[in-house]
Amino acid sequence: MSGSTYRIGLGHDVHRLAPNRPLILGGVRIEFDRGLLGHSDADILLHAVTDALLGAAGFGDIGDAFPDSDPAYAGIDSTILLEKTLERVRAAGWRPVNLDCTVFAQRPKLAEYKPAIRQRLAELLALPLDKVNVKAKTGESVGPIGREEAMAADAVVLLERAP
Repeated sequence: MSGSTYRIGLGHDVHRLAPNRPLILGGVRIEFDRGLLGHSDADILLHAVTDALLGAAGFGDIGDAFPDSDPAYAGIDSTILLEKTLERVRAAGWRPVNLDCTVFAQRPKLAEYKPAIRQRLAELLALPLDKVNVKAKTGESVGPIGREEAMAADAVVLLERAP
């Protein structure tokens, strides 16, 4: 372990939208006519948060930790991946300080879901609500997000050395 007190990590994920799939963002089910396609439950927001935690701790990325070639992760709830990552991060002597994240989706509009997503993320990370921020942006009708072909998420997390 290096002598630094803080580390920052950046996470990103994108998945295609597909029919007959649930839409889950930040561990919250969202009412929509399509969901995200992926090996797990395809929760892009939890994947981005997990990636940010892994990066800040110097543990590679979500593909290294939970490869989509492993059948054990087929259809898995992404909260489990986040919990396993948090255990690993904490075992290495780190703890989350705060989280800032953004979901990119043309539709559905996420304003009404943001409080529930924020609350769920705070619970999962064991952080006070004021240490978690959730933003939503549209694709301005440009590119795969704007054409409603995909959704993406970014997350930035700060870790501090646990006392």
